[in-house]
Amino acid sequence: MSSLRLGVNIDHVATVRNARGGSMPDPVRAAQEAVAAGADGITAHLREDRRHIRDADIAALKALPVPLNLEMAATDEMVGIALHTRPHAACLVPEKREERTTEGGLDIVGGREHLAPRIATLTEAGIRVSLFVEPDEAVMDAAHALGAPVVELHTGSYCEAAVAGDAPRVAHELDRIVRAAAHGAGLGLEIHAGHGLTLDSVGPVSAVPQLRELNIGHALIAEAIFVGLRQAVHDMRAAMDRARR
Repeated sequence: MSSLRLGVNIDHVATVRNARGGSMPDPVRAAQEAVAAGADGITAHLREDRRHIRDADIAALKALPVPLNLEMAATDEMVGIALHTRPHAACLVPEKREERTTEGGLDIVGGREHLAPRIATLTEAGIRVSLFVEPDEAVMDAAHALGAPVVELHTGSYCEAAVAGDAPRVAHELDRIVRAAAHGAGLGLEIHAGHGLTLDSVGPVSAVPQLRELNIGHALIAEAIFVGLRQAVHDMRAAMDRARR
């Protein structure tokens, strides 16, 4: 089975910084620590309200020796920023001002007319576009029709079931992920996944053979409070690797 890349999301380091103001803790330093521990890429969500990373963070993150995956809403403002900063990848996500974190995947069926020109613009600029979507076979068909080369499967429902200890729901949600990954890969899509994954829940998802990348943030930053970020990333990387054997 092919190796599985780990993208480390550093948004919540920026959240702590912004809560106090000033410059500490520095999300760019957190990204450097993650890379030193084995992260294959850095993910950051530039939100409309700038509650996480700020515009000034992007250039510094781009200077790192690994790809930057910029999560962003499919708005003219964010497309313009992506065209100016040229991240390696742009992951289009739904965004609501009142949410604490991203809730669910993009409606790429109902939002086709809105998404298609933005995907085309980013792609023409050499930015790899991914769509953050629900794990559903029909959604894979819609993503393929839109021309996006990558989908990131939303694992939030699976992770919620795992935290609740709801074994039947865990099995159901994992099956959705497995089926969507197989169907999407069969269409030629590159399959990523993320949202809510922890050391306890990452194994079964990591074992899905079509997956090429996981993007994980909150659990790593939370665990870093106790063991340090390098150790937290190292432990997650090891758990992913064990599941791929």
